[in-house]
Amino acid sequence: MKARFTPALFAHAEAVLGQLLTFEHPADAVVSRYFREHRNLGHADRAFVAETVFAVLRRGRSLEARCAGQLSDRHRLLACLAVVRGWSQRELAPVLKASEEPWLAAVKATSDADLPPAVRCDLPDWLYNRLESQFGADEVVPLAAALNQAAPLDLRANTLKMSRDTLLEKLSAEGIAATAGALSPWAIRLRDKPALAKHPLFLEGAFEVQDEGSQLLGLLLEPKRGEMVVDFCAGAGGKTLLLGAMMRNTGRLYAFDVSDKRLANLKPRLARSGLSNVHPGRIEHERDQKVKRLAGKCDRVLVDAPCSGLGTLRRNPDLKWRQSEASVAELTQKQAAILEAAARLLKPGGRLVYATCSLLAEENDAIVQAFLGANPGFRLLPASEILSRQGVEIEGDMLRLLPHRHATDGFFAAALERVA
Repeated sequence: MKARFTPALFAHAEAVLGQLLTFEHPADAVVSRYFREHRNLGHADRAFVAETVFAVLRRGRSLEARCAGQLSDRHRLLACLAVVRGWSQRELAPVLKASEEPWLAAVKATSDADLPPAVRCDLPDWLYNRLESQFGADEVVPLAAALNQAAPLDLRANTLKMSRDTLLEKLSAEGIAATAGALSPWAIRLRDKPALAKHPLFLEGAFEVQDEGSQLLGLLLEPKRGEMVVDFCAGAGGKTLLLGAMMRNTGRLYAFDVSDKRLANLKPRLARSGLSNVHPGRIEHERDQKVKRLAGKCDRVLVDAPCSGLGTLRRNPDLKWRQSEASVAELTQKQAAILEAAARLLKPGGRLVYATCSLLAEENDAIVQAFLGANPGFRLLPASEILSRQGVEIEGDMLRLLPHRHATDGFFAAALERVA
């Protein structure tokens, strides 16, 4: 159902955008808080506000260039609706002033070809330059275009409760259009974005919301029944739940994180999942005593490291404006320290997967290569071989997922084995 476009609805979008453009808090948190404070907004109204303000964040630089100095929140929204969402002046009539019509016509008439490459790609200069040097000028364009699209909604079937095929049948019976994922054996991609938080299938633990690319990290780690496994940076536990299901609810699975809040978010998910082999634990830092007690005892360790998140710009477009060269440099020091500490948990023959949702080589390849150079007791396992054994064909010794190639978020992962 489409929202009815009114001055009041436009005012809500303007208010949210004003809060977002301070970049003081994550965009999704700002939008969620606004909706909690304005419960009178219906589902269609909320969808309009969220989609429009996120479109402004995604296309901020090119819209700013087109706006020719008219940079109020109002003008950004009008330009976004006209250029990005393709609305006509007739559709904008409820809010468009007669004096703004010539300006808006000029905004729409501006050609992308007239804009510098970084502006055309809607990336800050430093990030455009990094990506261009990594991928080449020709590939940055489709990569940026994919990052500037809204992400689809992916689910992961919880096979402890229900097979993917059964879940697809049940969703179809309820009129929810869905297809099996192209890569992960558990993934389901929805055509639309229905509200699922109170859906019976969700409440009974039949599925979790999880990007298909994220699900491949489980295939790369390959946890087995009865093993001792650690999710070193568990967060709210999406990957923890996947690993627990792969272990068929056997063995011991530790979910460590430095944040009480994130681990608290894992609790209800864990209850729905039906898992009893998960042991959440808050740690102060990567050298915490809880971590040291497991040294040399673990079969598998997943390190989904804190990172810039620049592979998730489809979902979190504000990150490209909130991150900087300095913040990335700070993160790489943390990533190297976490990888070193997590590697000490492995027994000989054990496997560690180091992963990020970043696109940047300094958070990915550079961290892994430096670790291997300093730790001759570890070797790189070819990711393509591990995945191929499980029916997933992706090239390369390290896993690299990109939205324009794989229709997932941007992910990097490397599988490392302790050989001595």
